[in-house]
Amino acid sequence: MEKQIRYYYDINNNCPYLDWYNKLDKSLQLRVDKRIDKLKSGVYGDSKPLQKSELSEIRMDFGKGYRIYYYDLDEVVILFIGGSEKKDQKQVVKQCNKYFKDYCERTNYDLN
Repeated sequence: MEKQIRYYYDINNNCPYLDWYNKLDKSLQLRVDKRIDKLKSGVYGDSKPLQKSELSEIRMDFGKGYRIYYYDLDEVVILFIGGSEKKDQKQVVKQCNKYFKDYCERTNYDLN
């Protein structure tokens, strides 16, 4: 089953994921694109659920060890933010959880 990729946009129509992605050089964008293409096919690769969060992370072993934070809704995967490194991971996860809460409130998504 092919998964659809969606991006989180905040109330001001900013997309944290695309903000990060657009700052990457083209060679890194191509590598991220390949990783997201695998995700579309249902191949998660190096990924795991985050502790104390509804989100999961995709870990990439290039660049600065980038991470992409996402939520899986069966046939849809929502990308919240990319670019976290191990050193700023706690801060970024905290922000992602706020984005997720905002997403749930504005879309009336119920986790139960």
